[in-house]
Amino acid sequence: MKSFGGIEEKYSGYDSAAILLQSLPYDGTSTWGKGADKSFGIFIEASENMELYDTETDSEVYKRGIHVMPEISLDPAPEKMVLQCHNAAAQMIRSGKFPTFMGGEHSVSIGIIRAFYEAHDNLTVLQLDAHSDLRPEYMGTPFNHACAVHEASKHTNLIQVGIRSMDVVEKPFLNRDKVYFAEDIYRGDSWMQESIDKMGSPVYITLDLDVLDPSVMPATGTPEPGGLDWKTITKYLRMVFAQREVVGFDIVEFAPIEGLMHPGFFISKLYYKMLSYKFSNK
Repeated sequence: MKSFGGIEEKYSGYDSAAILLQSLPYDGTSTWGKGADKSFGIFIEASENMELYDTETDSEVYKRGIHVMPEISLDPAPEKMVLQCHNAAAQMIRSGKFPTFMGGEHSVSIGIIRAFYEAHDNLTVLQLDAHSDLRPEYMGTPFNHACAVHEASKHTNLIQVGIRSMDVVEKPFLNRDKVYFAEDIYRGDSWMQESIDKMGSPVYITLDLDVLDPSVMPATGTPEPGGLDWKTITKYLRMVFAQREVVGFDIVEFAPIEGLMHPGFFISKLYYKMLSYKFSNK
């Protein structure tokens, strides 16, 4: 397995790494655009072409060590896949290192979040997403990508940001005081601090790439117009990492488009930014 960013062994080995990166190549319940299970290699290849000095934080976070975990062969059955993701996340949490995950579609987050709320009392889940993903089940299973945070809504303090698409069946599970719709976001920046004030610590972040506008992130399974841009999402994430203890995160729903290179680079840069924000605040 190649290292993230092409970093050398002294920074990419397990023992020396402060950060763990787990690929979760699953695309079993997606209902439109396919390919999220084939995204990790493109993400890694793009990272090899990225400068590793972050000007914004004046840091080189790769020197903390980023270890790519062995790929997991995920079962096609969603209920078994969720259990595998849960077990992998639980093991990474117990390591004492900083766990990060790359999907795969959003259903992989169900098991991951379960492991985090089992390990951390009073967990806040920050969901960055175009879709509310609160259905109790979809297409015959509660482990569908459209159900990604239904379980989290019952067991964690769920904050939802960027939402602009949902089904009416999700309304009973929606806490309007903790949802920041895309139309709210573009009325000004006050939502950023307001949403952070509703978070406790620790915080787990689940970031569905369709939270971003398709003009900047077209390579996702269910693109929705009216999303966030690079400046907005990075400004907000930096504030979250500065003010709250983030204990892990996932990035999901990268569905590569053949011949289009920039989405892979965008995601590698976003992943690295999140690590830079996490460790530059220590």
